[in-house]
Amino acid sequence: MDLRQRMKDLADQVRMHRHRYYVLDQPVVSDAEYDALERELRDLEATHPELADPNSPTLRVGAPPIDAFEKRRHAVPMLSLDNAYSEAELREWEAKWRRLAPDAHPRYAAELKVDGLSLSLRYENRLLVEALTRGDGETGELVTENARTLSDIPLRLPGDAPESLTVRGEVFLSRKRWEELNRQRDTRGEARFANPRNAASGTMKLLDSREVAARGLSFLPWQVLWSEGREEDHARSMAHLGEWGFGVMPGHATGDLEAVLAFISDQAQARLKLPFDTDGVVLKILDAALQQRLGATDRVPRWAIAFKYPATQVTTTVLGITWQVGRTGKLTPVAELEAVEVAGSTVRRATLHNADELARLGLKIGHRVFIEKGGEVIPKVVALVPGEEARDLPPPLIPATCPVCGGEVGKADDAEVAIRCLNPECPAKLVARLLHFGGRAALDIEGMGEALVEQLVASGRFEQPWDIFGLLGEPMQGLAYLSGLERMAEKSAQNVLDALAAARTKPLVRWIHALGIPMVGARTAELLAEAYPDLEALWLAEEGRLQAVEEVGPKVAAALRAFAALHPDLPARLAALGVHPTAPEPRDLSGLPLAGQVAVVTGTLPTLSREEAEVRLKQLGAKVTNSVSAKTTLLVAGEKAGSKLAKAEALGIPVRDEAWLLGQGG
Repeated sequence: MDLRQRMKDLADQVRMHRHRYYVLDQPVVSDAEYDALERELRDLEATHPELADPNSPTLRVGAPPIDAFEKRRHAVPMLSLDNAYSEAELREWEAKWRRLAPDAHPRYAAELKVDGLSLSLRYENRLLVEALTRGDGETGELVTENARTLSDIPLRLPGDAPESLTVRGEVFLSRKRWEELNRQRDTRGEARFANPRNAASGTMKLLDSREVAARGLSFLPWQVLWSEGREEDHARSMAHLGEWGFGVMPGHATGDLEAVLAFISDQAQARLKLPFDTDGVVLKILDAALQQRLGATDRVPRWAIAFKYPATQVTTTVLGITWQVGRTGKLTPVAELEAVEVAGSTVRRATLHNADELARLGLKIGHRVFIEKGGEVIPKVVALVPGEEARDLPPPLIPATCPVCGGEVGKADDAEVAIRCLNPECPAKLVARLLHFGGRAALDIEGMGEALVEQLVASGRFEQPWDIFGLLGEPMQGLAYLSGLERMAEKSAQNVLDALAAARTKPLVRWIHALGIPMVGARTAELLAEAYPDLEALWLAEEGRLQAVEEVGPKVAAALRAFAALHPDLPARLAALGVHPTAPEPRDLSGLPLAGQVAVVTGTLPTLSREEAEVRLKQLGAKVTNSVSAKTTLLVAGEKAGSKLAKAEALGIPVRDEAWLLGQGG
């Protein structure tokens, strides 16, 4: 293709995608795909300036403001940021600005880049008087009344704040609230929001501020424009905003480039546990005087840059839909996709959860869709690309029989969403049960991968997962059997037998979880292992006694009793196979600071993950549960604590923060 024509085509695509993103809030490509188009155009313009269009969209920051709101100019242009995608590009950026200020000593503030809608707030006499969207960077939309509905935007600043200042930041929607809004849109037959960013942007541009208030948006600041004569470094400015009632960015650091690179590495996975979306880290030179000295181009500041993580949401095409059978017989639809890179790996399949989800999405074979990974291990389909719903495509077929065994399918009861294979001897169930049984979260039997498990089930030699321990009864025959399987050399076979031998005495909690008892997950297994010394005692427990265990309600107790009735001789059978699970050793909690406390962790803590906070509580002697009840004596709460905090306050349960938890025990 002619180079000039390629640049024109790229410019047209960038303009179109900006319009859909900034104005319509209906993007048809992912952020990563858009970034790639704009980057290619910028690179071509840099290498062939004689062909560059003087009206190129790369010379603009966003898209023109919409007509529904009054338009106003920003007193100081609201610029965009250059992007970096690697350590080498960050070092190149640092070298570039240092050529302009060779005597400077680089120190940075690094903050997570929240994925939302940029907003500029102007305060006069310490009162909020104006809120402008970014718009095209020069002119934005006046959305002051909508901004007033956000609980973490102060309407009045305290007396120690300056009379006049401008605060810039990001309006965003939590993933939990986004999912709630999508469920509401499903019931009304409306198109889903593809991601929380689209939902936040669309909400801020609603004409009815009462509807904005109902959506539950949040705001986090990322810049202060002080009145003339005052200069503060970025970190101190953000600290002041926290003191004046604004939210505080949960992930931030200061230091040289090496410290920032370490922060970027640390946040790559930690950010996925946050309740809102982030797509990168913003680096800003700390020193305000140096920022002024370096200045900006007509598009971006020279003293800041955004590091982008690999995309967690992309678009691709659905090539087909297959159905997987789980260990309880549940049939799960899986989208077969045109291969695409997501968060650093190639994705060809994404879960669709159940038939109702298929209907909610309106998904058909051939549709283009948004898929994402985020904190999920398995990618999932989020929404159709806008406009796809109008295409005439073949609908997916809901299985009338099990796709593996051909048996009858149905629902366990009228309230259930999932359809299941009702054949108790379906081999797909046993494959899934065996994979769970030997999985890392259960018995962690090394070598028990999908290829081996499928061969074990196909042999017809095993009816239950625990039957594989029979291979240890006659070691030479077991070794000969395993090494005779495809891709199983003698050494690999011996490794599996050694792992099985080690699993016979693994902790009772792992064994209870490994059995695959319906409704008994890892947390419930832990509580049951604490309450009962061995499997035989658990098998003999009546439903009433089971319900006395924390977090074991009528449904869990009934499921456990039904499983025990289905396998009444299991404890004896395991003993005959040489299985003797290790009971948890009783801990002497006397003298520990939180002995006797029943604790719950909720919300997002500043530095600890929920799992880390729970481990610390246990080390301090507390018993940790998942839900707040009359038995709860302590709640450790972070940002966006939600209903658990409200219930704890209603019950008069003491509420503590992370700082308190870290201060316990010396």
